[in-house]
Parts: sequence; structure tokens; C-alpha cells
Amino acid sequence: MNTNEIREAFLEFFKSKDHNIVSSSSLVPNNDDTLLFTNAGMVQFKDVFLGQEKLKFSRATTSQKCIRAGGKHNDLENVGYTLRHHTFFEMLGNFSFGDYFKEEAIVFAWEFLTDVLKLDKDRLWITVYKDDDEAKEIWINKIGIDPDRIAKLGDKDNFWSMADTGPCGPCSEIFFDHGDKYEGTPPGEDGDEGDRFVEIWNLVFMQFNRDTDGVLHDLPKPSVDTGMGLERIAAVMQGVGSNYETDIFSNLIEESEKVLGSAGDVSHKVIADHLRSSCFLISDDVFPSNEGRGYVLRRILRRAIRHGYKIGADKPFMYKLVKTFVNAMGNAYPQLKNDEERIKKLIKNEETQFLQTLDKGIQILDSTLAEGNKEIISGDLAFKLHDTFGFPFDLTADIAREKGIDIDEKGFKKNMESQQQMSKASSSFVSKIPTAEDLKETDFIGYEHMSSDSNVIAIWNKNEKVELANEPQEYFIALNQTSIYAESGGQVGDRGWFKSKNAEGSILDCKKSGKVFMHLIKLDKGSLKIDDKIEVNVNKEKREKTEAHHSATHLVHAALKRVLGDHVKQKGSLVDEHKLRFDFSHDESLSDEEISKIEDLVNEEILKNSAVSTKIMDLEDAKNSGAESLFGEKYEDQVRVLSIGEDDFSLELCGGTHISRTGDLGIFIITSQSSVASGIRRIEALSGPRAQEYLSNFKNQTIQLQKLLNAPAEEIEDKVSKLLKENKSLKKGVKPPKRHN
Repeated sequence: MNTNEIREAFLEFFKSKDHNIVSSSSLVPNNDDTLLFTNAGMVQFKDVFLGQEKLKFSRATTSQKCIRAGGKHNDLENVGYTLRHHTFFEMLGNFSFGDYFKEEAIVFAWEFLTDVLKLDKDRLWITVYKDDDEAKEIWINKIGIDPDRIAKLGDKDNFWSMADTGPCGPCSEIFFDHGDKYEGTPPGEDGDEGDRFVEIWNLVFMQFNRDTDGVLHDLPKPSVDTGMGLERIAAVMQGVGSNYETDIFSNLIEESEKVLGSAGDVSHKVIADHLRSSCFLISDDVFPSNEGRGYVLRRILRRAIRHGYKIGADKPFMYKLVKTFVNAMGNAYPQLKNDEERIKKLIKNEETQFLQTLDKGIQILDSTLAEGNKEIISGDLAFKLHDTFGFPFDLTADIAREKGIDIDEKGFKKNMESQQQMSKASSSFVSKIPTAEDLKETDFIGYEHMSSDSNVIAIWNKNEKVELANEPQEYFIALNQTSIYAESGGQVGDRGWFKSKNAEGSILDCKKSGKVFMHLIKLDKGSLKIDDKIEVNVNKEKREKTEAHHSATHLVHAALKRVLGDHVKQKGSLVDEHKLRFDFSHDESLSDEEISKIEDLVNEEILKNSAVSTKIMDLEDAKNSGAESLFGEKYEDQVRVLSIGEDDFSLELCGGTHISRTGDLGIFIITSQSSVASGIRRIEALSGPRAQEYLSNFKNQTIQLQKLLNAPAEEIEDKVSKLLKENKSLKKGVKPPKRHN
């Protein structure tokens, strides 16, 4: 069976067992800030296992995209040197959310392996947790496994936990015996690290909840989380000892050899693996950068580029392999087909950029080693290669490994820390918003009202909670309800003013601390204390200009998708009374024609004077209706859905404030575009009164140019071009004065 057939067989098998087939989630987790990347099948169901989210089904099966590079789980340095380490892999999994438990999970796994895949039962070995007699009995009595092929292991190998506290439980692993041509002993015995016995499936039984004292309590509804590496089971089914010999890798390696030549076995494996992870990351809107997820992608790409350089590549080559990869994986992951050209461009750009410094960096490394200590790459040299030539540390470590020498990682980290300290010292200090623990959620009534009668429930003076504000200075206050919008979703906080029986002042800004609105005020006179009743008023002019730009942001997002394609995704925004700024995924500068089309689409909607409406919906219903959500944003079960224009020209989840009709925008103009990072563009634009001011200024400037050039508006361009040419000719004709001694 090829890899695609195995994936399909797995999903269809569990579908026949009443499991819902759930699509793979993104490689960027949208519900876990602690994870750099999705690294297991259960990640998208984490909140379900924690009891924080309920699904409409209790059984699920997935083939989940996973990355293990960077962060706690990092296989990067081993890729290419072992038979089974990868930066990207697919995790086949079946899940029970309080439905079936150990017996069904074990029976399902055994049935799939032996009845569907037809694996030899005598080549399957089992491990169970040392105290899990129940699982062992199921394997022996229900399945019929020889007790001699079952090993009991401890906490390190066979007990799983999500964190120090919370859901946890024993697990049972299934191993496959590749035969005596490989070294290794059965699981649990000395020497079990060899390549003969390979774990192919892990069944996790979540049956306990661990409290803060470490005590285990039975969960009322135990659950099951299983994971089987698709690449590993493909190696088993195709009768090969290495994942790199399976169909999904062999095709890529063969294509890499065509492009670069056949020499360099390890390098071709690295290139094939790293191409897979790079393509999937870019498709999930991760772009090469110098921080976070983008830097992990850059490390992966540059490690592959260096391996290509090592076997003779002095020009971009990886992008040429993308089509082969997409042809192999595009049916299972159709988004890859849509993103193929974008992936090629981004990879080629990164190759071009790094190849400009790679050769020079290698020369400096070689010459430094030749002149000095040939046994170790110093931390200073590793840092210089990183800082000046863009060598990620693991790339330099890879070179050290090939040369059989050490690398001073501590010295490198010391240099990095010094640089970070200098950077921190030079950056300006930004005060933090006070934390508002134990306070009730602020009731926001600003969608309907521009003023509110509120009660003061907390006051802070420079992050310190106080009972009284009586100095003419800035404070933070929290209210039980407010008409002031707190900064979120790219929209800045409202400004305004307040008045009480004993005080009055300005509201300078409003931000959130959890679900509490923190009003930054300037007390102009009097005093304010907790429980005081105050009247809060929104600066109406600022709010209306801001919400005009916010509504225009939604229109421009929809227009960008129509003009550039569905790959466009919002990557950030800033909306205030002065302008709108919108960052989106796209890998090249917009042409004048594209900008005109985008402006025309938005202005057409404005001229229609269509209604702008909001509706409160269940999150799942909203998504099913086609409403777009901002990836990575956390939403409540109930969400506001914003519809703008005829036939839902724009339909998105949004908690911001907006105009009531598109005609309120008056006109829309894009004023600039720029590059924010690799694969991310930024446009700035104006609407409403600000756009009218811009056009008025532009008109006045045009009139002044007409007067200066003595030409009508339509001839200004030709006239200026002519003057520039004449000026250039005159400069060429002027000879420098002779010098006299």
C-alpha cells in the first residue's frame, strides 16, 4: 500500500466504527499559546479533553499535520542521520471523548493492523504501564497476545500527562519487529534503542485527573487519545527499514538527485524532509523571519540550502522540487495546490537571500579553523556566523558534526544573551496595564449608547491598587459598565470624558485586562473613589472616524481576496481615526492595476449604500455560514457576525464598532503599500472625512503644479518627464572647473 492508501484506509476504518472524520488543524495551534507548532493529533482537541469545549460527536479520527522542530520537541538536528526522525510528519489518530475506553481502543487498533493492513500478528509486540493490569488482561484474554510479548514499563515510557496537573493516564504501545537484519531487542529490554523493534502506535487512556498535590482521581468520563505515525506504518507496509525509502520520500529524493546529482545520501534526505515541512508551514501562513515560528521555518530552509550547497548547488534549487511534492500530497491536502506558486516564490526568495552570504560564511569558518583550534568551533565564531551571515546555530552545529569536532554552545548562548540585553537596554520602557484579577467582567454597552452611567469598582495608581484618586494625574479605573470601547481586534480604544459629583476628567484610552475594561483617565479636578457613580461619554467624532476605517478594513479584506485570490489572509491591522493599516499574506508588491481594482470594488459597495448589520450567533453556526474568523483569535461560544454589502460582500466575525450603511464611508483611497516581512504586505488607506481631506490636499497640490509648469493636469506627467531628461542632459554636459596650481 502506498502512503495515500494507508491514510485513506485508516480514516475509512474508523468512520465505519462511528468516528467523525475531522480535518487536520493548522500547524499553528489556535488554542494553545504554549505550543510553537501542532505536534500531536490531540492538540486540536485539547480543550475538549480539559472539559472546556463540547463537540457534537464523541468519536473522532484524523490525519494530523505535525511539526517537531524548535521548542521542547525538536528533531531538527537528527534529520537525515537516522532512519525515522523528521521535522514534519502525519499523525493518524482515533479519539474517544468520554465514549469507549481501553477494550474498544485496543480491539480497534488490533483489528486495523491485522485485518485491514494484514500485518503478521507474531511480529507485533506490546507495552503497558506497570500498574495497568486491566490493559494487560485485555491484550492477553481479548486479543490473544502471548504474555511473553508484553512488557510492563514505568512512568517515563508508559504514563502520559498533559501537564503537571490535569488529565493523565497510562498508555499502551504497539511495536513492529522489522526482523533480525536490524539490531535491537524487544521493548523494555537492554538494547531496545535499535532499529529492529519500532513503535508504530500509542494508545493513551486518560482515566485520571492529577491535582496540585499529585494525587490521582478517577475521571467521571475517561477518554482515549491514540497516535500512529503515518511515515512509520508506511515503512512497515512497504517492507523497508527506513522512512526515507517509502514512496512519499523516495519520489522527492529521486527528484532532488535529478536536480543536484546523485552524490550525498544524507543531504538528499535532509532536503526532502525539510521541503515537506517548509511547504506545509508556508501553506499555513508561516513565513521566514527572524523570530518565533518564522525563524524555525528559516532554520529549516537554511539547513536544507546548506546541504544543497554542500553537494554542489550554488543557485536556488529547492523551489524546483515543490511541484513533485504537491503532486504527491495535493489530493490529501488540496490547499497545497492552491498555494503552489506562492510556496515556490517564498522558498526561492529565501534561497537567493541566503546563498548570497552562505559561501562567505563557510570560507570564514574554514579559514578560522585552519588558523586556530581545529577541535572546536568557538561560541564567538558561531555567533559571528549567526549575526553576520545568517547561520542558525543548528546549521553551524551540523557542519561541526560533519567535521567531527565540537561546538561551544554555551559560548554562543552567552553572546546571544549579551546582544539581547543590549537590545532591551536601548528599547523604550512600556508600562504594563494593571492586572484585574477577581473583578467581574465589564458590561460593554457602547454598541448602542455613546454614554453610560457607571460605578467605579477599582482604581490603580501606577499599577498599584488604591481606594482614592485625588491628584491631577493619570490613573486606571475599572467600571461595572461602560460605553467606552476597549482596544481589540485592531481597533484602538475610545477616548472621551467623565464626570461625577466630586470629579471630572478625560478618558485617554481604554484597554482590556482579561474581560475587564481598563480606562486610562486624566483626573482634571476633584477626587474619585471606589463605588462613586460617574457619567462616561464617548468622543463621538473620534469614534465615528475610527469605525468608518474599521468597516472599510472589512471591505478591503474582501476586495483583496477577490482581486488577489483566496490565499489572502489577515495578518494584522490597526484602525484609528486617522487611517487604517491592514497586513495580509501575499508575496509580491501590488501593481497599480490591482490597487485600482481593489479601490473600485470597495467604492462600488460604498455607492450602493448597503446595510451594515451584526448578528449574534453560535460560533460553529457562524463558521458554517461562511463567516471568516481571524486565525489565532480566541472566540466565545457566542460571537458577533458582521455582514457588509449586498450578498454578504464581507462576512466576518468581529467585536468592533461599525457604521450603519456603506454610504457613510463616502470614499475609499489606498495611500501606500509596503512589505512587512517575507510573504506579508501592508496597505494603508483612508475613508470618510479623512479620505475627503486627502483628496482636497491632492487637488490643491495638482493646481499648484499646473501653475508652476504652466500645463493642464493631463500634461503634468509628460512635462515633468521632459524636464527631468533635460536636467540629466545638462548635468552630463557640465564639465568640472580646471584646477590651477
